[in-house]
Amino acid sequence: METSRVGFCLLLCTIFMVVPVSIGQLTSTETRLLFQVQKLLEYPEVLQGWTKWTNFCYLPHSPSLKIVCANSRVMEITIVGNRSSPANVVPGSGPQGLSGKFSMDSLFTVLTKFSSLRVLSLVSLGLWGPLPPKINRFHSLQALNMTSNFISGRIPKQIASFQNLTSLVLADNLFNGSVPDLTGLPLLKVVNLGGNLLGPQFPSLSQSLVSITLRNNSFRSQIPSGLKKFNQLQRLDISSNKLVGPLPSFLFSLASIQYLNLAQNQLSGALASTTDCSNNLSFVDISNNLLIGKLPSCIGSNSRNKTVISSWNCLSTGNSNRQHPYSFCNKEALAVKPVESKEQEEPGINLGLILGIIGGVVAIAGAIALLMFVIIRRSRTTEDANYDERSIVDKMSVRSSPKPPIDSRRVPQTMRSAAIGLPRYRVFSLEEIEDATNNFNPSNFMGEGSQGQLYKGWLVDGSVVVVKCLKLQQKHAPQNLMQHMEVLSKLRHRHLVSVLGHCIVTYQDHPNVASTVFVVFEHISNGSLRDHLTDWKKKEILKWPQRMAITIGAARGVQFLHTGISPGIYGNDLKIDNILLDETLTPKISNYNIPLPLKV
Repeated sequence: METSRVGFCLLLCTIFMVVPVSIGQLTSTETRLLFQVQKLLEYPEVLQGWTKWTNFCYLPHSPSLKIVCANSRVMEITIVGNRSSPANVVPGSGPQGLSGKFSMDSLFTVLTKFSSLRVLSLVSLGLWGPLPPKINRFHSLQALNMTSNFISGRIPKQIASFQNLTSLVLADNLFNGSVPDLTGLPLLKVVNLGGNLLGPQFPSLSQSLVSITLRNNSFRSQIPSGLKKFNQLQRLDISSNKLVGPLPSFLFSLASIQYLNLAQNQLSGALASTTDCSNNLSFVDISNNLLIGKLPSCIGSNSRNKTVISSWNCLSTGNSNRQHPYSFCNKEALAVKPVESKEQEEPGINLGLILGIIGGVVAIAGAIALLMFVIIRRSRTTEDANYDERSIVDKMSVRSSPKPPIDSRRVPQTMRSAAIGLPRYRVFSLEEIEDATNNFNPSNFMGEGSQGQLYKGWLVDGSVVVVKCLKLQQKHAPQNLMQHMEVLSKLRHRHLVSVLGHCIVTYQDHPNVASTVFVVFEHISNGSLRDHLTDWKKKEILKWPQRMAITIGAARGVQFLHTGISPGIYGNDLKIDNILLDETLTPKISNYNIPLPLKV
């Protein structure tokens, strides 16, 4: 009998040792809440095993699911699904988020009822829509992770009230606008907002941070000097933005810094030769910026304990084959400026000043309205008077082939001025074309256009171009060819992928002269209108005003092709694949017909 008692006691001790301390039986209220979360998330695969018999506090922990209980309440919810993030959605693959019935507001109405929740992690579940302001109902939240969803809108300012927050991870979503002021969170250690559309101002962050990740956003201000006070910072990743201005040397000497990634920005200037580096610094990437001069000795070369990447700047140290010429960085640095922050309104503005400003605005508005009325009336009168004359000119230009096809009087002033900002049109040599395309290397081949082959190229000044190769008919008079070149030189407009120059190669192998024309176009790297309409991340940028501006811009490009030169260029392959958008979402028509007698 004594032996049985001892055995039973040992069995009980073993059971209590195996079971985690954090488990316990949930209240019926919190159990019902978990089933509501399962339903609102549309029964993801990781939650499909839940039944009314499930004891949530005894569920085994895994990378995909973790529920921690204490005192009969849920302390942590971690759910990781298998849906794509905006960055990984394949165009044309269909919607990747939850259905149209999903409600972010309803989900957070349920989640905020977990009164003791410390950790909330909802990753790759297809959540969409903005985070609701009711997120401030979390009173004890310490870690929030909503990575790889389709959450849009601004980051709620209510997050700045989470005094116990230690980790904020909202990476790979569709958040836009400015980041709330997080300087008042004394316990915050980790911030990861990478892979969003945030900007343009660099956020205000807590000095207690250990890791800051802001990569792949739209920040385009200067790096703030306040970062020099971040003595606990070990990791800083602000790559793939548009940050401008000088690169602060203090970043390399922060007391705890280990990882520093500043690549693919527009940082300019030279680093001081006296720049010091922290002993802990093991990784530095400053590639693809506009830096000049020599690297300081502490980051000038790789060592066994330190990795330094500095390619595609204008540095005079390192491999010169992987650096731009000095003129490239100088030109690009002059073209970019930091975003100016709005100044705070001063409380003591005097009433008389306000009334004076209002009066001035009203007077200016009245003057502008009167001026516009006069201009519109005059332009209508001029149009009516010149309508018949234009018709006659159009008919004559079609019949009279000996005359050059260019009539600069027919190019409206607005159209001529629309191409301002492009370099002067020029004639290239064959050697320059070959150098730009690396002897037409197959790796630079971009495809077959409607009229010829396309190659990507780089000019001596570092600018990226597209070279189109056109085969001409064998029988072609030199004088007539020059007239066509004159037409080509006029194809420059804000809403066209404009022509920068050409090169003519003539072959004299037989009596019939054959020629090839290489046409050099500006390169637009931001993708087509189709890309922006099918890509989840890019589609979020195209609000109603942007779509209207793109439509109007494309129409102006077509108008220029029809009426900007004589004779007009018609029969263009106008579709959304051939409407490209630059960094400012300005539409540019590509793949339009070039007025040359091509070989058939």
